[in-house]
Amino acid sequence: MPLTVLLLVISNIFMTFAWYGHLKGFKASPLWIVVLVSWGIAFFEYCFQVPANRMGSKAGMETAQLKTIQEVITLLVFVAFSVLYMKEPMRWNYVVGFLFIALGAVFVFKPWEKAG
Repeated sequence: MPLTVLLLVISNIFMTFAWYGHLKGFKASPLWIVVLVSWGIAFFEYCFQVPANRMGSKAGMETAQLKTIQEVITLLVFVAFSVLYMKEPMRWNYVVGFLFIALGAVFVFKPWEKAG
């Protein structure tokens, strides 16, 4: 599972730059160029995401667990990206909202008793 998480972190770094990186410094670029560059970056995201999901699945993780890990990692990478790269402040309401999403992860991974 540690390799799965590492690959998901790497894939999220690529995807965050593909989705949001153009908002800083590339506002004057034509949209079609930005889309093509973003697709090029996203290719590398898939090169890490797909193997991570396969490894996690082979290790016994369910798809809901893989997706939940993905979302928590996405938020952590996004926070670092927005604060360090975009130079945007992390507001208290963002933190609270992200914590609620993280709380959802607790419910996905908690080993609930099976009915019956």
